Amino acid sequence: MKFPRRRRDPVEVNLTPLIDVVFLLLIFFMVSTTFETRQALELELPESESGQAMEAAPVTVVVTGEGDYRLGERVHTAGTLGDALAAEAEQAREHGLVIEADGRAAHAAVVRVLDRAAGLEIRRVRIATAAAATTQAETP
Repeated sequence: MKFPRRRRDPVEVNLTPLIDVVFLLLIFFMVSTTFETRQALELELPESESGQAMEAAPVTVVVTGEGDYRLGERVHTAGTLGDALAAEAEQAREHGLVIEADGRAAHAAVVRVLDRAAGLEIRRVRIATAAAATTQAETP
């Protein structure tokens, strides 16, 4: 006895719901992710009339008005600054070190950074300043 063969429908996978879910997940992660570049510190940089524009250096030490030090994303005290700077010394020797000191910071705090840099043989040290505001008197 010969049985008739059933005709099978071709198997299809509908990708439309899968694509919808992927796009919804992509939108969810894009909206819920925070993009944090660098925390802003309220610094009053000293003004300089003879300052020159420079490229950003990979090693930057920030001296706050309270006398704290910030290297990268970590806050350091005077005691831990030397070890933290020693970890970045090779890169600082190659590309230079930038010191961003608040105008209200004590002179001793800036000298401490310069002293640690000299002890690690970092020779290219720059101090960040703000451009001086030039005011011209109006003539009658």
